[in-house]
Amino acid sequence: MKAHSVSFEVQTRGQGTYEITTQVREIVESSGVRIGTATVFLQHTSASLIIFENADRSARVDLEAFFKHLVPEDAGYFTHTSEGPDDATSHIKMVLTRSSEVIPIAEGELQLGTWQGIFLFEHRRAPHQRRLVVSVIGG
Repeated sequence: MKAHSVSFEVQTRGQGTYEITTQVREIVESSGVRIGTATVFLQHTSASLIIFENADRSARVDLEAFFKHLVPEDAGYFTHTSEGPDDATSHIKMVLTRSSEVIPIAEGELQLGTWQGIFLFEHRRAPHQRRLVVSVIGG
């Protein structure tokens, strides 16, 4: 049984999705694990991780628009706004998605579907440096 863990950072430009599939694939490859799992964990509470459509950008545009409608910044009932009007909303959006994803590995490859990619979903308007940890376990 092998265990391998690597962290990396992603610089965001504000709200939106940022594909990290390539970085995670490279970590899996460098681990030498042929069969097992890769756990991707985001160390933040105002951004999240998603596995989503990676072939057509319009799917992610629709997702981002839906979240803006679902959790609007101009709702008058939020009290956690010390870092701005996107403070409470970014935390709520994170809770509605995920902070980690587990992806199976077979024959040394992530077992993502044809149109699946791994994305950091930034919920803050301002650019942020986001830290992720990938742990690979298997044989």
